[in-house]
Amino acid sequence: MKIGIIGAMSCETAALKSMLEDTSVEAVSGIEYSSGKLFGREVVIATCGIGKVFAAICAQTMILRYSPDIIINTGVAGTLTNELSVCDVAVSSDVVQHDMDTSAIGDPVGLISGINIINIPADERLCAAVTAAARKIGLNTLAGTIASGDMFVADGTKKTYIRDTFGAIACEMEGASIGHVCYVNSVPFVVIRAISDGGDDSAAMSYDKFVTVAAENSVKLVCEVIKDQSL
Repeated sequence: MKIGIIGAMSCETAALKSMLEDTSVEAVSGIEYSSGKLFGREVVIATCGIGKVFAAICAQTMILRYSPDIIINTGVAGTLTNELSVCDVAVSSDVVQHDMDTSAIGDPVGLISGINIINIPADERLCAAVTAAARKIGLNTLAGTIASGDMFVADGTKKTYIRDTFGAIACEMEGASIGHVCYVNSVPFVVIRAISDGGDDSAAMSYDKFVTVAAENSVKLVCEVIKDQSL
């Protein structure tokens, strides 16, 4: 099995890349793809950049050029629920694009034209494996809807809207785009998000303080998942 790993920022992927053995690196469309072995598993790791377009470019290129059997999107997010605090972990049961809105022509908010769904399902087996791995290493975790959009959510009103409209547990800027690409290519995926902030008016300050620690938790969890030989 080949495992694809995508993170938006270097703090979400650098430690994983440093552990690679038999490494080769190739740049495509300005994104570097590092291939090698991690805990004896064949992996390809990429830092896509921030936002849905970069994430989609990266995921599509990874699928077409490296043919991963599964894709894990790792990183940080703002919480939308009291059940997840800073450095806890949200795992995607599904993903939504909270900024997708063609409701003016009668569609439900969040509907993705072409595939005609709102909630893109993550792979149930991967979700279960990630949740079990998080508990194994002592991380508080919750599975649910992860919402993505091209904005850093730092407003209590926006946070409430996303939570109430989509039932989401966390918000970030890449996961649903990667999930969209995986869905149309029939590649199983899961999104892992360590909580860096509260997605509210204090989000920017919390993010600056906790993003590195949160990213480290996400990396630890990815490592534990990769070690799981049942995948």
